[in-house]
Amino acid sequence: MKKAARGAVLFGHSGFGFRASGFAGAALLLAWACCPAQAGLRPLPPRTAVNLDGTWQAEEGGMDSPPAAYTHTAPVPGLADMAEPPFKDVGRKSALRQAFWYRRTFKVAGPLPDVAVLKIHKARYGTRVFLNGKAVGDHLPCFTPAYMPVREHLRAGGAENELVVRVGADRECIPPDMPAGWDIEKYLFIPGIYDSVELILAGAPYIVNVQAAADVAGKAVRVVAELQAAGKPCQAALRAEVAEGAGRAVAGGTPAVPGGDAGARPAVASAAAPPVHLEAGEKKTVDLAISIPNCRLWSPEDPFLYDLRLATGADAASVRFGMRSFRFDPESGRAVLNGRTYYLRGSNVTCYRFFEDADRKDLPWRAEWVRRLHRKFKSMHWNSLRYCIGFPPELWYDIADEEGLLIQDEFPIWLANAPEKPVAGKIIPQYADWMRERWNHPCVVIWDAQNESVTPETGKAIQAVRGLDLSSRPWDNGWSEPQSAADCVEAHPYLFVRGWQGKEPFRLKEIAGMSGEPRLRAEQKKLPAAAVIINEYGWLWLTRDGQPTCLTQKVYEGLLGPNSTVEQRRVLYGRYLAALTEFWRCRRQCAGVLHFCGLGYSRPGDKPRPEGGATSDHFLDLETLALEPNFERYVRDAFSPVGLMLDFWAEELTAGAAPQQVKVYVINDLYDEWRGKAALCVLEGGRPVSQEEQDCTVPPLGRTVLSFTLAAPARAGAYTAAAELRGAAGPPVRSLRDFRVTAQEKPPAPSP
Repeated sequence: MKKAARGAVLFGHSGFGFRASGFAGAALLLAWACCPAQAGLRPLPPRTAVNLDGTWQAEEGGMDSPPAAYTHTAPVPGLADMAEPPFKDVGRKSALRQAFWYRRTFKVAGPLPDVAVLKIHKARYGTRVFLNGKAVGDHLPCFTPAYMPVREHLRAGGAENELVVRVGADRECIPPDMPAGWDIEKYLFIPGIYDSVELILAGAPYIVNVQAAADVAGKAVRVVAELQAAGKPCQAALRAEVAEGAGRAVAGGTPAVPGGDAGARPAVASAAAPPVHLEAGEKKTVDLAISIPNCRLWSPEDPFLYDLRLATGADAASVRFGMRSFRFDPESGRAVLNGRTYYLRGSNVTCYRFFEDADRKDLPWRAEWVRRLHRKFKSMHWNSLRYCIGFPPELWYDIADEEGLLIQDEFPIWLANAPEKPVAGKIIPQYADWMRERWNHPCVVIWDAQNESVTPETGKAIQAVRGLDLSSRPWDNGWSEPQSAADCVEAHPYLFVRGWQGKEPFRLKEIAGMSGEPRLRAEQKKLPAAAVIINEYGWLWLTRDGQPTCLTQKVYEGLLGPNSTVEQRRVLYGRYLAALTEFWRCRRQCAGVLHFCGLGYSRPGDKPRPEGGATSDHFLDLETLALEPNFERYVRDAFSPVGLMLDFWAEELTAGAAPQQVKVYVINDLYDEWRGKAALCVLEGGRPVSQEEQDCTVPPLGRTVLSFTLAAPARAGAYTAAAELRGAAGPPVRSLRDFRVTAQEKPPAPSP
């Protein structure tokens, strides 16, 4: 496995990644930051972060004591199924083990600093830490970081330290009243230290946490820093500076270092807080505002980042943020980005399902692959993603910041047939730690409490923690009641689920009589009064080799018969998914449309779930990120910012039938007026049989409805109606409908 380099040294505590560009770059930052607390005193040493990622020793065993010997190695970050030599039957409850044990050694040069904290970004299922043979602490949560003070057990001065981390071998190691990541469509719950590990070394007062809340209207950033003393009283005089970030990579070029060199760029704004006194071990919060008069806003179209540099005189750090605001307008039901309506177009990433994919390898921890993945998503005209039913490694959020994607960040609670029943008291502290870890990422715009579940517990937890976020991000509460009029709800109108349920399969012709108002799912009650995001729809999944999943076998039999080919299924999937996307987008009754899913597992569907693969993505090759061509061709057009829908759904016409008027809806998600040509063609074998063209103008964020005449061809056969937008540059954007023309019945012979 390649080392999962994050491109920067990360350091911080309780919820955000401080960044410097490594030990050499840290010297530049701290030359500015480290000032003596009193005249004549030597400047205190800089904060450093010892990156403990790499190859660790690993072994399976019981829960109570470390193994006598380690006979395997495993990557950190990574999963236990990546060990060499491999462990057997990983991801299922097994009599072979109760836990996996990880071990490594490291050295710390110089004397012990005032503060030494071990941060394990994410591990599962249940973490226990030992340093130099001493128990340090436990951390049961599987999706939020563990912070463990280790100074009293740490050996400095170049002496060797032994770090041992135990994780539970299966999700049943987590009590049923707290979230463990249940997913009815998974069958492997693979443990491991699946995100980075670092040792944070700093002076006191220590910068525990920083929240940088952008005030776009006021052209300022509010900075709230938590400072903590160590074992003796101290004085803190917090200084802060803002510099323009350098984290955005040039498209097609070498990926940039996340956060860049925080100490090398000149400040564009600064502020200082009055000194505060802290008693031994005391924690205080410092609140200040920094004006940025000519600030540049962050958006998917321009993901511009700033670095916030902080110093207390004994500790220094840098955090990255974007000048970005996001909310939902309860009256219009629209998303509002930086004060303007913004339509969400996107997909889903189910990273924990991808973890059990046979071809996953080390891809989730390879920054260059994750960057290419997000760029591939943007090539589909997607500006948003839901990180669905679980959080990927933290480098994904850095890359989403840099590449410009809006993230609906979903906590892994899904109660469908769940053996776990998490309660608010166990959810609240995890929600708080989750928010503290992510609240400086401009990409994260929605806190998503859970997936498709009806429970009062997540609502109670939302109310307990939402005030912590100074940026006031909206929340999604799954299928439970929204907790604010300014929140959003998720709709999953799976129209084709009927075929899986053994009923007559849904046909596209039924769309002709449908309202554009989505339901929670295909056959459920109306949505509450809140902004609606459709972030799942379809129910037409195919595995990467073109086979139906366990949820779509009956669907394809009903639509194509029992002997359909791979190509037939792929064409139908691409065309039907495009048609659904066009319908939901062009009806303009949702804040966003996100398809399911952009990345997941691909497993054979010849068994019932969970063993049988239930869903899948559209990749043919994961390493190169090659998409299935029919999906890429048709669905990409359906997500075009200036898009269209041919409102023609008939499956059959009679030859020579009277011409009919059909509508073409044209929408514009952009802030500039669009002008071009719209056309309606009838094609036979790709050749035009008839064609009509009109001038078309669509106002910014608007919709235009055109009327065309469609005449049934005179000859029986298979045809395609194609609506097209023809702009000044690039290929046309198309909306396609296939139909058959049947011969006109002969009139009955007259009676003798």
